[in-house]
Amino acid sequence: MTGAVAANAPVKTMPGPNNRPAKISFRGITKEFVSQAGGPAMKAIDHLSLDIAEKDFVCLIGPSGCGKSTLLNLIAGFEKATSGEVLLDGTGISGPGPDRGVVFQEGALFPWLNVLENVCYGPRRLKVPRERYLAQARDILEQVGLSAFAHHLPSELSGGMRQRVAIARALINRPPVLLMDEPFAALDPQTRVLMQEMLLQIWEHDNRTVLFITHDVEEALFLGTRVVVMSSRPGRVIEDVRADLPRPRDFSVLKEPEFVKIKADLFALVREQTLAAAADLAGSTHLSRTK
Repeated sequence: MTGAVAANAPVKTMPGPNNRPAKISFRGITKEFVSQAGGPAMKAIDHLSLDIAEKDFVCLIGPSGCGKSTLLNLIAGFEKATSGEVLLDGTGISGPGPDRGVVFQEGALFPWLNVLENVCYGPRRLKVPRERYLAQARDILEQVGLSAFAHHLPSELSGGMRQRVAIARALINRPPVLLMDEPFAALDPQTRVLMQEMLLQIWEHDNRTVLFITHDVEEALFLGTRVVVMSSRPGRVIEDVRADLPRPRDFSVLKEPEFVKIKADLFALVREQTLAAAADLAGSTHLSRTK
């Protein structure tokens, strides 16, 4: 495990096996949100720098409110930084695009469309020939284990199945980057394990670049090639760990001494930042009451 990083020090991707170039770059990012009630702006991220190598699977963890989802929204093109640069392949992000597939905690499927129609929605909007996107959709549904449910509505599916549809919908455009914001958080433990295994199989087959947000330290270490820990708000990178554990990876790795040790270290670090966030919140509440 690497040592803690100074608060505003730039943190860059540790070299991969072939010194792969950066796919995603955050350069000196600060993000502030203006209060709608006229109060002071809230700084969510403070001068954060981070590079994510091509084909890396990077998991972001940290306390609630530390800016994890904000970072994902910046690279997705849903938000703009207050200052600094967000780059994809060295080019600034100007908005959402089909080169970045996004999966949220809730699948956000169209309830009036069946599974196949939900998956085909993106390429149909992009005017991809029907024969091509239908063939791609069927291949992806087979990949996520939903071929038999192509004509079912979302309301007829379990939570895990709906998330499989959301992943399939993100994959059909063949994006080089997959952005996932706590996609398995609402699932029961058994389904969550199956989804983690499925996602690893897809990534090990395609090797696209993945940025994955989670609160679960074990999930982050099991899935990721790297685990990046963020501080309490305003978010900064305080630890960047390369998860050099065997691949292809299955759940037997959870019992390995190295996995257990790194997990304990990461958990302690996240707990420390969570306590700091709670203390900051308590202090802010006390000040507001005494004014």
